[in-house]
Amino acid sequence: MPLAVNGILCTLALLVLWRSEELAEACSCAPVHPQQAFCNADVVIRAKVVGEKEVDSGNDIYGNPIKRIQYEVKQIKMFKGPNQDIEAVFTAPVSAVCGVTLDVNGKKEYLISGKAEAGGRMHVTLCDYIMPWDTLSNTQKKGLSQRYQMGCECKIVRCPSLPCEISAPEECLWTDLMIEKQVYGR
Repeated sequence: MPLAVNGILCTLALLVLWRSEELAEACSCAPVHPQQAFCNADVVIRAKVVGEKEVDSGNDIYGNPIKRIQYEVKQIKMFKGPNQDIEAVFTAPVSAVCGVTLDVNGKKEYLISGKAEAGGRMHVTLCDYIMPWDTLSNTQKKGLSQRYQMGCECKIVRCPSLPCEISAPEECLWTDLMIEKQVYGR
Protein backbone atom coordinates (compact mmCIF):
# COMPACT_ATOMS: atom_id res chain seq x y z
CA MET A 1 0.00 0.00 0.00
CA PRO A 2 2.72 2.57 0.81
CA LEU A 3 4.19 2.03 -2.68
CA ALA A 4 0.81 2.83 -4.32
CA VAL A 5 0.36 5.99 -2.21
CA ASN A 6 3.91 7.06 -3.03
CA GLY A 7 3.21 6.57 -6.75
CA ILE A 8 0.01 8.62 -6.57
CA LEU A 9 1.78 11.45 -4.73
CA CYS A 10 4.57 11.49 -7.30
CA THR A 11 2.04 11.58 -10.14
CA LEU A 12 0.16 14.48 -8.50
CA ALA A 13 3.40 16.38 -7.95
CA LEU A 14 4.35 15.96 -11.61
CA LEU A 15 0.92 17.16 -12.75
CA VAL A 16 1.11 20.26 -10.55
CA LEU A 17 4.61 21.10 -11.82
CA TRP A 18 3.55 20.49 -15.40
CA ARG A 19 0.63 22.95 -15.06
CA SER A 20 2.45 25.40 -12.76
CA GLU A 21 2.72 28.10 -15.44
CA GLU A 22 -1.08 28.31 -15.57
CA LEU A 23 -1.38 28.21 -11.78
CA ALA A 24 1.24 30.85 -11.07
CA GLU A 25 -0.11 34.38 -10.80
CA ALA A 26 2.88 35.95 -9.11
CA CYS A 27 2.55 39.52 -10.39
CA SER A 28 0.14 41.97 -8.82
CA CYS A 29 0.31 45.75 -8.62
CA ALA A 30 -1.67 48.39 -6.78
CA PRO A 31 -3.23 51.10 -8.95
CA VAL A 32 -0.91 54.05 -9.39
CA HIS A 33 -1.86 57.63 -10.17
CA PRO A 34 -0.66 58.66 -13.66
CA GLN A 35 1.40 61.53 -12.20
CA GLN A 36 3.10 59.21 -9.70
CA ALA A 37 3.81 56.72 -12.52
CA PHE A 38 5.31 59.56 -14.58
CA CYS A 39 7.51 60.66 -11.68
CA ASN A 40 8.65 57.10 -10.84
CA ALA A 41 9.56 56.26 -14.47
CA ASP A 42 12.90 56.84 -16.19
CA VAL A 43 11.20 56.99 -19.58
CA VAL A 44 7.68 58.03 -20.67
CA ILE A 45 6.84 57.88 -24.38
CA ARG A 46 3.97 57.79 -26.82
CA ALA A 47 4.66 55.04 -29.36
CA LYS A 48 3.33 52.45 -31.78
CA VAL A 49 4.50 48.84 -31.56
CA VAL A 50 5.69 47.65 -34.98
CA GLY A 51 7.36 44.33 -34.22
CA GLU A 52 7.88 41.61 -31.63
CA LYS A 53 10.37 38.82 -31.03
CA GLU A 54 11.57 36.63 -28.20
CA VAL A 55 15.22 37.18 -27.28
CA ASP A 56 17.74 35.71 -24.85
CA SER A 57 19.04 38.13 -22.22
CA GLY A 58 21.67 36.09 -20.44
CA ASN A 59 21.36 33.12 -18.10
CA ASP A 60 19.86 32.60 -14.66
CA ILE A 61 21.93 31.31 -11.73
CA TYR A 62 21.45 27.73 -12.96
CA GLY A 63 22.70 28.47 -16.48
CA ASN A 64 19.25 28.44 -18.09
CA PRO A 65 18.59 31.13 -20.71
CA ILE A 66 16.44 34.07 -19.63
CA LYS A 67 13.88 34.96 -22.28
CA ARG A 68 12.39 38.40 -22.81
CA ILE A 69 9.99 39.83 -25.35
CA GLN A 70 11.43 42.64 -27.43
CA TYR A 71 8.85 45.02 -28.88
CA GLU A 72 10.19 47.23 -31.66
CA VAL A 73 8.53 50.64 -31.33
CA LYS A 74 8.10 53.76 -33.44
CA GLN A 75 8.37 56.60 -30.95
CA ILE A 76 5.89 59.42 -31.55
CA LYS A 77 6.74 61.67 -28.60
CA MET A 78 9.14 61.61 -25.65
CA PHE A 79 7.62 63.06 -22.46
CA LYS A 80 10.48 62.04 -20.18
CA GLY A 81 13.73 60.22 -20.82
CA PRO A 82 17.08 60.19 -22.60
CA ASN A 83 18.09 62.43 -25.49
CA GLN A 84 17.63 59.64 -28.00
CA ASP A 85 14.59 57.85 -29.42
CA ILE A 86 13.45 54.63 -27.82
CA GLU A 87 13.59 51.87 -30.44
CA ALA A 88 12.87 48.78 -28.33
CA VAL A 89 10.81 47.94 -25.26
CA PHE A 90 11.64 44.75 -23.33
CA THR A 91 9.38 42.81 -20.97
CA ALA A 92 9.08 39.37 -19.39
CA PRO A 93 7.52 36.68 -21.61
CA VAL A 94 4.43 36.01 -19.43
CA SER A 95 2.17 38.04 -17.17
CA ALA A 96 2.85 35.74 -14.21
CA VAL A 97 6.29 37.36 -13.99
CA CYS A 98 4.92 40.83 -14.82
CA GLY A 99 5.29 40.64 -18.59
CA VAL A 100 3.25 43.06 -20.71
CA THR A 101 1.36 42.14 -23.89
CA LEU A 102 1.12 44.88 -26.52
CA ASP A 103 -0.68 44.96 -29.87
CA VAL A 104 1.97 44.67 -32.60
CA ASN A 105 0.01 45.62 -35.73
CA GLY A 106 1.33 49.21 -35.59
CA LYS A 107 -2.15 50.76 -35.52
CA LYS A 108 -2.60 51.28 -31.77
CA GLU A 109 -0.70 54.06 -30.01
CA TYR A 110 0.36 53.62 -26.38
CA LEU A 111 1.55 55.71 -23.51
CA ILE A 112 4.44 53.63 -22.14
CA SER A 113 6.34 54.34 -18.93
CA GLY A 114 9.24 52.25 -17.70
CA LYS A 115 12.91 51.98 -16.81
CA ALA A 116 15.72 53.09 -19.11
CA GLU A 117 18.21 50.60 -20.54
CA ALA A 118 21.27 51.37 -22.66
CA GLY A 119 21.12 51.96 -26.39
CA GLY A 120 17.64 53.41 -26.86
CA ARG A 121 15.85 50.61 -25.02
CA MET A 122 13.55 50.42 -22.04
CA HIS A 123 12.12 47.72 -19.76
CA VAL A 124 8.45 47.58 -18.72
CA THR A 125 6.36 45.47 -16.36
CA LEU A 126 2.67 45.18 -15.53
CA CYS A 127 3.32 47.59 -12.65
CA ASP A 128 4.39 50.37 -15.05
CA TYR A 129 1.79 52.75 -16.45
CA ILE A 130 0.97 51.52 -19.97
CA MET A 131 -2.28 52.65 -21.56
CA PRO A 132 -3.72 52.87 -25.07
CA TRP A 133 -3.32 56.54 -26.03
CA ASP A 134 -6.96 56.97 -27.04
CA THR A 135 -8.17 55.93 -23.56
CA LEU A 136 -6.36 58.82 -21.84
CA SER A 137 -8.41 61.86 -20.88
CA ASN A 138 -7.52 65.31 -22.20
CA THR A 139 -6.47 66.21 -18.64
CA GLN A 140 -4.03 63.28 -18.57
CA LYS A 141 -2.61 64.17 -21.99
CA LYS A 142 -2.12 67.77 -20.91
CA GLY A 143 -0.55 66.60 -17.63
CA LEU A 144 2.06 64.58 -19.53
CA SER A 145 3.22 67.65 -21.43
CA GLN A 146 2.88 70.30 -18.74
CA ARG A 147 1.85 69.42 -15.21
CA TYR A 148 3.11 66.01 -14.11
CA GLN A 149 6.80 66.96 -14.07
CA MET A 150 6.07 70.03 -11.91
CA GLY A 151 4.18 67.86 -9.40
CA CYS A 152 6.89 65.25 -8.80
CA GLU A 153 7.66 66.65 -5.35
CA CYS A 154 4.08 65.75 -4.37
CA LYS A 155 3.59 62.17 -3.13
CA ILE A 156 0.17 60.97 -4.31
CA VAL A 157 -1.70 59.16 -1.53
CA ARG A 158 -4.79 57.04 -2.23
CA CYS A 159 -7.90 57.95 -0.29
CA PRO A 160 -9.41 54.60 0.79
CA SER A 161 -12.43 56.06 2.63
CA LEU A 162 -13.99 59.35 3.63
CA PRO A 163 -12.94 61.52 5.33
CA CYS A 164 -9.49 61.61 3.74
CA GLU A 165 -6.48 63.04 5.48
CA ILE A 166 -2.86 63.65 4.63
CA SER A 167 -0.11 62.99 7.13
CA ALA A 168 2.66 65.17 5.65
CA PRO A 169 2.77 68.48 3.75
CA GLU A 170 4.24 66.86 0.60
CA GLU A 171 1.28 64.47 0.26
CA CYS A 172 -1.59 65.01 -2.20
CA LEU A 173 -4.89 63.11 -1.96
CA TRP A 174 -6.09 60.89 -4.79
CA THR A 175 -9.84 60.35 -4.57
CA ASP A 176 -10.75 59.23 -8.13
CA LEU A 177 -10.44 55.53 -7.33
CA MET A 178 -12.64 55.72 -4.24
CA ILE A 179 -15.31 58.15 -5.43
CA GLU A 180 -15.64 57.26 -9.13
CA LYS A 181 -14.22 53.68 -9.11
CA GLN A 182 -11.99 54.76 -12.03
CA VAL A 183 -8.31 55.61 -12.38
CA TYR A 184 -8.59 59.01 -14.04
CA GLY A 185 -5.74 60.81 -12.35
CA ARG A 186 -7.01 64.35 -12.32
